[in-house]
Parts: sequence; structure tokens; C-alpha cells
Amino acid sequence: MRFPLTDDEEAFRASVSDFCARALPRSLKERVEAGVDLDRADYVGWQQTLAAGGLLCGAWPKSHGGKGWSALQSYLFDEECSLAGAPWLLPFGVNYLGPVLCEFGNEEQKRRYLPGILDASTFWCQGYSEPDAGSDLASLKTRAVRDGDHYVVNGRKIWTTMAHWADRIFCLVRTRAEGKPQAGISFLLIDMKAPGVTVRPIVSMEGRHHLNEVIFEEVRVPVADRVGEENAGWTIAKFLLGNERLLVAEIGKQKRTLRLIREGLDHLRESGAPLSGRTWVRERLAELEARLMALEWTALRIVRTADGGPTPASVSMLKIRGSELEQALTEFAMDVLGPAGPRYDPHMKAGDADPAEVRRNGVVARLLAARAATIYGGSNEVQRGIIGRSLLGV
Repeated sequence: MRFPLTDDEEAFRASVSDFCARALPRSLKERVEAGVDLDRADYVGWQQTLAAGGLLCGAWPKSHGGKGWSALQSYLFDEECSLAGAPWLLPFGVNYLGPVLCEFGNEEQKRRYLPGILDASTFWCQGYSEPDAGSDLASLKTRAVRDGDHYVVNGRKIWTTMAHWADRIFCLVRTRAEGKPQAGISFLLIDMKAPGVTVRPIVSMEGRHHLNEVIFEEVRVPVADRVGEENAGWTIAKFLLGNERLLVAEIGKQKRTLRLIREGLDHLRESGAPLSGRTWVRERLAELEARLMALEWTALRIVRTADGGPTPASVSMLKIRGSELEQALTEFAMDVLGPAGPRYDPHMKAGDADPAEVRRNGVVARLLAARAATIYGGSNEVQRGIIGRSLLGV
């Protein structure tokens, strides 16, 4: 059962699928589907391949180097890349900062920074969360004090994905302490190689290093690298967070996970009988398929009308349902493996063991990584609060 698409939309979907089939290296696809930890070259190489094919920033306006895709086309692109086994498209430049600069940046900022995102030559990371400001982002404390043509930045950001690989970071900083917390925040672009920037690794639950703490000590940032007006960063932050939460549902990735579970069931047996025939397996599988179909149709209804901007409540609903389904899928995969699942090496690479062992290892990695899905991008408790305020006025 598929959501009805127009002929043009089906043709677009097919063109992305064909591109991935031609351009995605088989070895990379196999490592992604096995859950092997990827390196910087894997992510950047795939983004450069997309850039060469004119697909990396297709959702951007044509006036800024994109193709002016609709929200539905962007959704179909993400889904087809995921189904093909492509790596996660690092969103920080392409989906977060790029649209921010297109909407709020001045001409010099666009000229300086958009080309490096378009060709995947500049690696960006995001500096939002702090040790005491996660879901309550407006309480952030990283200070930026004006000193002539520069700001002097002091503070800490945490849970910063891929900061150890990044060339630059976009940050929310406090430029005014008085008044409402939201009214004293600005949006800065900071060179990760600037004096005073320190990156400390954080090893996550699955034993891998994707996250970091970023420390700023007397870091000088040109005023020219402030996006928007001083103390007007909260408007930009909300614009960016809407894009982030819309992407968090990751429906294409979840469809790929379900497909891999189905394929794995073909090779598993219990007491000599195929595991796929067990009642509990069939019931769980049917439930997860129904939840995924409902999520997909809901997302497609939203993106059909999202070119004017989806409502906060609808984005929050997708974030909640998508993250909870991701956890349910990884838990089911682990239950299916049974006693074979718990053997785990976070640093296992393809070739370190037989392919079946590598895939089992990846199941555990996905299970552990999915624990954070209901937290990042704004915790699900916060999302329920947004829904309550938007729809019920509570």
C-alpha cells in the first residue's frame, strides 16, 4: 500500500533511486547496512558524490544553487537514499545552516559560506546544547561579549555531533543577560581552528565516538560572522529546529531497518523451525509494519502542505512517533536475535569477522544508539508540551 504520487513525483523518486544504484559504492552500502562505524571520508565522500550529481542541496532555492525542490521531493530524496543503503546525510550544513543563510544571511555570508556546503568541502557542526541547557535551550549560558569588530566567546557546548571532524560550528550564544532569556541570544559562525576552541570526545552508550564537548575560552569571532541582528538568534533557532525535528522521523531509514529484519528472519531458526513462522514474531512484525505505514502516511500528508512551513505541533508529532518507532524496531531486532545478539564490539569493521557476525554486531549498535532518539532534537516530553500548547492551549 503506497501513498498516491503524481507521475512527476514518481519520476522524481525513480531518478533518485537510479542515481543511488549507479553512484553508491557497494562496499559503502554493505557497511551501512551492517551497522559498521563509518569515518569522515565515508560521509564526506557520499556527500561529494551527491554534489557532483546536483542532488546534495536540491531543496535550496534555485537562486542559491539548489533546485527548489518541494517538501515532498525532499522527503522522497531522503527516503530513496536511505532505502538504497546510503550513509546518513550529515544535515548540519545542507539542511540546517544552508536554509538559515538563505533565509537570514547577508549577501557576503551567502557568498562566503554557501559554496562550501554546496560542494561538501566545508564540514559544519551544530553548537546548541550546553551542560545546563538541553531541552530548555533558552537557558544557555555561553557568552559573547562585543569587543570592537569581534565578539569574545566563553562557554561550553555539549553533545556536539562530529565536532572532532568539523571545520566550523554554528552556535547560539548569549549576547544580553537582561530580560527574557530568548531575547538575548545571537547566532554566530565560528572557526573550529580558532585559538581557544577545544574539542573533548564523549563516548556514547554504544561505545563509539560521535559526540563531543566543545569549549570556548576567549575565542574571538568577527561580528561579520553573526547571522541576523544581535539578540535576534532565537527566531533563527526556532526556524532551524523545525527543520531538524521534521527530519528526525527518518522514515526511509526505518523502512530499511524493517527490510533488513525481514531478510534476517529468513536465516534464523528456533527449535529447527523458521523463526519467521512463530506467532510472536508475526504479531510483532505486523504491529511494526502498521506503525511505520501510519507514520509514513502522516508524514506525507504533512509534507504535501509543508512548503509554507509545517505547524510546530505536526513536526513534534512526527518526532515523537518516529523516535519511538526507531526504538521499537531495534528492540524487535534484538529480540529476534536472542542469545546470539549480546556479543558486541563497538569498533568491529567489515572483515573483522564473518558477515553474519558483523550484522549481529550492528543490531546491538543500533539498539544502543536508538536510546537517544527520544532525547535529541528536543526530548519527547518537550514535544508533547508543544503539542499541548499548540492544539489544546495548555
